[in-house]
Amino acid sequence: MQIPRLHPDTIAQVKERVDIVDIVSEQVVLRKRGKDYVGLCPFHGEKTPSFTVSPNKQMYYCFGCGTGGTAIKFLMEAGKQSFSEVVLDLARRYQIRVKTLEPEQRQELQRQLSLQEQLYEILALAASFYQHALRQPQGQQALEYLQSQRHLGEETLQQFQVGYAPATWETLYRYLVEQKGKPVQLVKDAGLILPRKSGDGYYDRFRDRIMIPIHDRQGRVIGFGGRALGDELPKYLNSPETPLFNKGKTLYALDKAYNAIADQDQAVVVEGYFDAIALHRVGIHNVVASLGTALSLDQMRLLLRYTESNQIILNFDADKAGTIAAERAIGEIADLAYKGQVQLRILNLPDGKDADEFLTHTPDGAEQYQQLLQNAPLWLHWQIDQLIIGKDLKQAPQFKQVAQKIVKLLYKLEDVNQQSYYINYCAEKLSLGESQMIPRLVQALQTQLNTLRITPIKKDDKSNLKQQNLPISIDLSISQEHSLLEEAEALLLRIYLHRPEYRQTIIDILDAKDLLFSLSPHRFLWQQILDVQSVAQSILLQHPEKLISLLQDRSIQFPEEMVLVEHLFHLNEKRSQDLTRTPLAIRTAAACLEVVTWNKHKRYCIEQWQKLNFATDPKLKEYYSQGIREAYKRLQELQKMRQTNILDIHQFAPI
Repeated sequence: MQIPRLHPDTIAQVKERVDIVDIVSEQVVLRKRGKDYVGLCPFHGEKTPSFTVSPNKQMYYCFGCGTGGTAIKFLMEAGKQSFSEVVLDLARRYQIRVKTLEPEQRQELQRQLSLQEQLYEILALAASFYQHALRQPQGQQALEYLQSQRHLGEETLQQFQVGYAPATWETLYRYLVEQKGKPVQLVKDAGLILPRKSGDGYYDRFRDRIMIPIHDRQGRVIGFGGRALGDELPKYLNSPETPLFNKGKTLYALDKAYNAIADQDQAVVVEGYFDAIALHRVGIHNVVASLGTALSLDQMRLLLRYTESNQIILNFDADKAGTIAAERAIGEIADLAYKGQVQLRILNLPDGKDADEFLTHTPDGAEQYQQLLQNAPLWLHWQIDQLIIGKDLKQAPQFKQVAQKIVKLLYKLEDVNQQSYYINYCAEKLSLGESQMIPRLVQALQTQLNTLRITPIKKDDKSNLKQQNLPISIDLSISQEHSLLEEAEALLLRIYLHRPEYRQTIIDILDAKDLLFSLSPHRFLWQQILDVQSVAQSILLQHPEKLISLLQDRSIQFPEEMVLVEHLFHLNEKRSQDLTRTPLAIRTAAACLEVVTWNKHKRYCIEQWQKLNFATDPKLKEYYSQGIREAYKRLQELQKMRQTNILDIHQFAPI
């Protein structure tokens, strides 16, 4: 919506009233540490808390990704909202009178601000209407179904506000519009009624369905899920997208589960409303449902705010549809899972049951379910098992197919130790109990993984490369190059910013080896450093430590670019330790930059060499052969150089 400029008095009052701990704790699990609070950063994946909130300063800062600011900035970043939108929301929350600089726009502003409140009121009225209808004669069949087949008592029905939509066409419409006087357009915007095709009036969207209200994090009704009692399709019907309801960003029962998720440091995701309700009914409260869709990345990030160790268990149905849903969910969040930013497990209940059925038909169902949660396999174990189920590994074609799919799964693992573990795990699975086959299978899987990580060499060229004594492997993959560059360039820039006495050393070594900053955020910061030093040369000669503050002043001019390098302006304990042996750190970082440069040159030479023909391009063939040899020789020298370094800088991957 078009938001007028806010009066400074309104902004000042909001800043004075807001408490950053209250704001942040709604989205991040915070732990008290001294005067401050710490938690897992909501803006990037991490395993150990580096996100700090200071009540005294009313500021937050993450040492992991470098983001920081006030409560208003936090809400802007977390909700992707503008400054004015956040201030208006906070003003409404703290009951601060809103003043604008354009008096003629105040009436429109108040109308827009009240729209959401009116929708909340309409949906709350609808929920009460459905609850009342459930206990009327027309809702008797629905109530008996809930009590006899779903085993829901009155307390649970009240807790989840379960209701019934009458089978008639206009009952809710007449109640809300004619009796309660709600604007028909707003009732339509709330997703409760639809216009007739004839253009003459409206009819109820939900009819003859059990109605399950969907709440937001604050417990307000934002939509409904309706289960058909008869043969009407679809069996489950959700509210449409509305100004309040976004299915892909909402989790059912999160308002009732988030405290338990934080306390138990674990979240369980089920497919259906009744699965979630059934588990809450027996005292398992750290459970949400995914609204009948594959778990999205937005929903996963929402959950990760409440679990410090990032433990998520997907309990989808064990039938084909449930397996497909689980695989689709894994696909949505695969990047987080592969990077270890989520500890993802998959639970399939025995005999293909869903959670509701399992609790109903299993003696001591709640206790058994908890035990199954503890033993749920990691997502990659589950996916590997899915590849093997139903396959005859004694048949060569099926064995080959499974092995190739396994390699594609393991290829994406970034942690070397984790990859080694899974190679052995898969080799044991593929061996079918023949232990003598495991070492050979390990070697075969590792070879296939290595093949994916290097530039492919034509089969006909391999013998020629070998005859000319040319190395055919490439030392680093492109992803490894990027990681090495990121760490090395960041270290050099951090030293330059925080150790003024070594600035000339860094310039000299970069010039001597003809090295450049390759990554765009680092290249941008280096250009800003050179510009600032040129403009403020006399100031920096007297006060070299002012370089950082002068650079930070450029945040106004380059806000998007500077936020990407802001983390370099701050030192935590670990980063300070990295700089204790600065000369050696500089040499090591420079060597890493040189490794990447030579590795790229070697890869380019091999690619060009492969394209040429000895008969028609003998000189070029020899030229690139020499380039390969030269690069290989220099990479060996750099390897030896790093091995002799007595400094163990853990952030640099082995060359």
